[in-house]
Amino acid sequence: MRPLKIAVMAHCRHPISPPFMGGMEVHAHHLTHALQARGHDVTLIAAGDSRVGVPVLPLMRQHYDSAYPWNDFHGTKVLNDHLDLSHAEALARLRDEGFDIVHNNTLHRYPPRLARSVELPMVTSLHVPPFDALARAVRDSVAPWHPVTGCSRRHLDAYWPGGVAPDAHVVPNGIDPADWPFRATGNGEAVWAGRITPNKGTHLAIAAAVRAGIALTIFGSIEDSGYYEALVRPALGPRIRHGGHLAGSDLAREYGRASVLLFTPQWDEPFGLSAIEAMACGTPVAAIEMGAVREVVGDAGAYAKADGSDLDRALQAALAIPRDRPRQRVERLFTLDRMIDGYEALYASALAHRGAAGGDPIRFPEIELPHRLVAAWDRAEVPQAI
Repeated sequence: MRPLKIAVMAHCRHPISPPFMGGMEVHAHHLTHALQARGHDVTLIAAGDSRVGVPVLPLMRQHYDSAYPWNDFHGTKVLNDHLDLSHAEALARLRDEGFDIVHNNTLHRYPPRLARSVELPMVTSLHVPPFDALARAVRDSVAPWHPVTGCSRRHLDAYWPGGVAPDAHVVPNGIDPADWPFRATGNGEAVWAGRITPNKGTHLAIAAAVRAGIALTIFGSIEDSGYYEALVRPALGPRIRHGGHLAGSDLAREYGRASVLLFTPQWDEPFGLSAIEAMACGTPVAAIEMGAVREVVGDAGAYAKADGSDLDRALQAALAIPRDRPRQRVERLFTLDRMIDGYEALYASALAHRGAAGGDPIRFPEIELPHRLVAAWDRAEVPQAI
């Protein structure tokens, strides 16, 4: 397609800077660089302390977790007000930048409502299970000029339980297999990676490894210190260790060394980026079957019940999976090129359908964000922060 001037709006809980705190930050990094590599003029709209190698237009001066830690401020008026003001101001600034299209990954309700109100070409990508304010904003605003993406069919079904909207599409997350080198043999040990917090289920991985008699190394940042101190730290020792929070190349080496990834979501998992990263390295997955886990991992894994009581059995079964199988699944379904192809097709479609609701479309540089419009969006809304 022709080169576009694209605004990529990122979630602002954490900076878009390595080592990345989670899958959303990784996604924003890969998305901006891959679009740039295809010749597009990309600006990242994110927390001002992001360091990603493309121009950054600050959505707020610093990522919000630095002043309003999610575990303490989630759902509070002070954080919601901070996010509302930051997103309103950022959207108002965009009118002077002359972007062709916006790719919205913020999880905030204002961008999709703006897209619907002024027929703004936008793609909104969802990255978490539905919560009330975002789900209603997305359902109300999806349109031919504003397609919405989820990263799995299970993910989209959760937003549209009565039937997925025609302009909602599955675009799976993708990685560059070259960043996650294949290794033909493992060391007989298990690995777990992610934010150490209850909904990631780190303690279930520990329990399964102990029951199976297999050494486990945990990688990731400590998001919930109370959870870590209560259920993770007491289990650490010669056979269960915490290897810290690693950058991508170091994590790829650890994935490749291991013989199995323990993947233990305790929420309606939309995708599972750590699973495909390990799979690209040839590491099969022993997973708790929640959300889209089986849809993503497929025959590259073995599955356990939600409470993890049989995860040790799944671990042993996963060890028998040939290592070329997970790598081939990633190469077939979850590459970065495949993800960008999907997004570019939706950019083209959104631009082609501009003005589909009738009348003359409003040009992007002329968009304003009057306070009365923001107030109208908020009618019957219950703001929530993610």
